[in-house]
Amino acid sequence: MGDTIGGFWSVPHSQLYAEPARLARAGLLVEERESTGRRRRTFALTDSGRAALDAWLGQPTDEGTELRDLALLKLFFGGQAAPRSIAAVATRAVEVHQARLAAYETAVAEPPTHADLHQLAILALTARYERQAVAFWQAVVADPDLTG
Repeated sequence: MGDTIGGFWSVPHSQLYAEPARLARAGLLVEERESTGRRRRTFALTDSGRAALDAWLGQPTDEGTELRDLALLKLFFGGQAAPRSIAAVATRAVEVHQARLAAYETAVAEPPTHADLHQLAILALTARYERQAVAFWQAVVADPDLTG
């Protein structure tokens, strides 16, 4: 998840384990479990599951983008804090976004073999977002008061 949708849709680990079992009980997934070793569980869509997924994918949404960035939250509420505190948060945010940008740029340059055109477009969009985030946080590092 972290290497695919994790950059734009966070999912708690607990949900990763609970949701497939719920969908299997609803007849939307079928579960297979290894009989030995770690007894891993794998899931596959049933015909009903494919129909439900296709219906869900075709429903337009009015929801906008939600940014969930702890550094942004700290800047929002800590804007009156000491510039050193803001600069420390911003400096680390630059590093984090640069690392994510590098990962997305690699994925765009060397796309996974299974990725379709829509997935590649999303990877490119997330790289663009990370590029803008790096520029934003670099500006905050340069001027924590954002007055210059």
